[in-house]
Order: sequence, then structure tokens, then C-alpha cells
Amino acid sequence: MKKNIGSADRIIRLLLAALVAFLYFTNIISGVSGIILLLVGVALLLTSLVGTCPLYILFGLNTCAAKKSQPRF
Repeated sequence: MKKNIGSADRIIRLLLAALVAFLYFTNIISGVSGIILLLVGVALLLTSLVGTCPLYILFGLNTCAAKKSQPRF
């Protein structure tokens, strides 16, 4: 799959996943809402590690930096 998540987006996703995991495992969030947020955190972690977000593909988004073209001599 083509990567569509840039560096800043990956870092934000990792931080959010870590925050959700911390809140869940310290019992600050619990119950059904805690489980749902934990699943969202897992999705954020996986998309960050893979570098591709299915929702970005669906909506045609891309946060990767544009590649600079090399001058041809």
C-alpha cells in the first residue's frame, strides 16, 4: 500500500494512542467508553506503524511530504 501518513501525523497518532492506553490502564476511563477508546487507540497505533490510513484513502487525503523532483542533466 502507498503510504499516506506524514511524520507529524504519525507522531500525533502515537502520542494519542499512548495517552488512551495510559488513561485506560490507570482506570481513568473504563466501561464501554473505555473499551471503545482503547480500540480507537489500537487503530491509531496500527495506522501509525503501517504508515497508511484507510480513511485517508477513502477521502483522498495525504499528509506525506511532497517529494522533490531531481533535476535531470
